Amino acid sequence: MNRTNNSLMKINITFLKVANCALAGLISILSFSGCKKSGLEEYGVPKADYTFKGSVVNKADEKPIEGIRVGYITAFQPIIPTPSNLKASVATDAKGEFVITKNIYPIFSYQTITVYVEDIDGEEYGLFQSDTLDVDFSDAQQTKRSDKWYDGEFTVIKNVELNKIN
Repeated sequence: MNRTNNSLMKINITFLKVANCALAGLISILSFSGCKKSGLEEYGVPKADYTFKGSVVNKADEKPIEGIRVGYITAFQPIIPTPSNLKASVATDAKGEFVITKNIYPIFSYQTITVYVEDIDGEEYGLFQSDTLDVDFSDAQQTKRSDKWYDGEFTVIKNVELNKIN
C-alpha cells in the first residue's frame, strides 16, 4: 500500500506542476492582449487659474491709488492669517489697477480667498486705511478654456475703495 500511495503522490505532483505551468502561460498571454495603446497617458492632478483683478480707488473722490499692495492668503495657510504671510501680492500701478492669479488644483478648491489691501508706500501717494475682503469665485467668469488637465481660468473683477487717513 505504501508503494501505491507514493505512485499517486508522484502523479499528483506532476499534474500540479503541469497545471501551474499551463495557467501561468495562459495568464501571461491574456495579460499582454490588454496592453494596446489607447492614447496619451497623463500624470498629475488637473489645475485651474483663479484671477482677481480690478482697481483700488480713493473712496472720497474715486481717484485711483498707486502703490497699494493687494495680496491673498488661502485656507491652507496659517491659522491666523496676516498680511505678513501673504501667498502672493502685487502693487497697484499708476491707474490703481492690479491682477493676481492663483493656480490651484480644483479637486481641493475652495470658493473664497481672503484678500488684503494695504498702503505700503508711506505718504508718497497719501495714507490709506488697510482693508480685508473675501473674494468669492463661485460665480466667476471663465476667461480661458479648459484643455485636458487644465480646467481653464476663472476671473472675478472687483474695484476696492479705501478711506484716506487724515
